[in-house]
Amino acid sequence: MKRIHLYALSLLLLAGCAQGQSNDHSPAKLPSLKPGEAVATFAGGCFWALEEGMNQLKGVHEVISGYAGGNVKNPTYEQVGTDETGHAESVQVYYDPKVISYSQLLDAFFAGHDPTTLNRQGPDVGRDYRSVAFYRTPEEKAEIQEAIKRTNDSKHYANRVVTEVTPITVFYPAENYHQNYFALHPNQPYIQSVSLPKVEKLRKAMVGHLKNNTALTMLE
Repeated sequence: MKRIHLYALSLLLLAGCAQGQSNDHSPAKLPSLKPGEAVATFAGGCFWALEEGMNQLKGVHEVISGYAGGNVKNPTYEQVGTDETGHAESVQVYYDPKVISYSQLLDAFFAGHDPTTLNRQGPDVGRDYRSVAFYRTPEEKAEIQEAIKRTNDSKHYANRVVTEVTPITVFYPAENYHQNYFALHPNQPYIQSVSLPKVEKLRKAMVGHLKNNTALTMLE
């Protein structure tokens, strides 16, 4: 959301970020894990799109945008944006494994961003936009590796997956103004030009697992 190669898109982006920063800068609170609920953490570029994409799925109860994979405690959006804290913009997904499996979440994750571009997603450049699948158990690590193989074997992408497979250490929730940003600002230029196509791509790949079949392009 910060470093844009195309000047015109950069202006649109900066305008959108300026709007967001006039709101609540306090960090969001993480929900308590409910009985029978599981949690998964992913990084795939701007968290606005990935949060919305995961929220589209049946069995997903809540998605929190935040920062993971870095070495600074309680980082701010501005600190992460310097690309010096080591964090990636990430989402934490709270879901019912009886309704949607971890493997299916991985399919959605790999469909909802380009996992073959190193340290960038489209116009967004930097390690804070890198692709990461964070695991909590050896079983999850094995499922991530299988999903990467599945994605490579599908030839859906011209290049091979460069997603990092990393154990989760700590997830820091992002500021409140970032939470549910896509749904709250559907006409924001960055959302329309960058985030929306990514969410629609995830939805197309996950037909049959969506909470709502209404096309997002109908948002006004």
